Amino acid sequence: MSLSIYDASIPWILLALDNLTGVLEKGSLHCEKEKIDPSALLSARLYPDMFALTRQVQIVSDNAKGGAARLAGVEAPKFEDTEASFAELKTRLEKTATFLKGLDKGKFEAADSRPIELKFPSNTLRFPSGWNYLLAFVLPNIYFHSTTSYDILRHNGVKLGKPDFLGAVGRG
Repeated sequence: MSLSIYDASIPWILLALDNLTGVLEKGSLHCEKEKIDPSALLSARLYPDMFALTRQVQIVSDNAKGGAARLAGVEAPKFEDTEASFAELKTRLEKTATFLKGLDKGKFEAADSRPIELKFPSNTLRFPSGWNYLLAFVLPNIYFHSTTSYDILRHNGVKLGKPDFLGAVGRG
């Protein structure tokens, strides 16, 4: 049995989104319990030249929906980057998950061998296939920005552990 690009991407991206939602929930509860203004954590960053928590979560969403859309050959929904609360960030992740769940698995079949190109203002990235794009760009970006979100909250005192990041992996 071979693994389809859909099966190697969508279920795992959904798991990452769900786990990040749980991490954000713990951040929100921490603010309530410790009487911390949520904006202090939402604007926190690990280093001055890094993005703040809010932007990290937005980038996870953008990579999830954009990556899946490119693999499926469909248009990704556009979300304004206006989230200013934990609740709004969780809603964004839920909207991203809803988009992913609505994608037709059959649309991913051509992605195995189709080249994918990403144009940025300063450069263009070219991937020889959907597999290369998924494994070298989409998943690493989702995990990098999810990890950084986790690290920002953990660094700021939110009680998080590896099970919060990994979620239900291997538990069911």
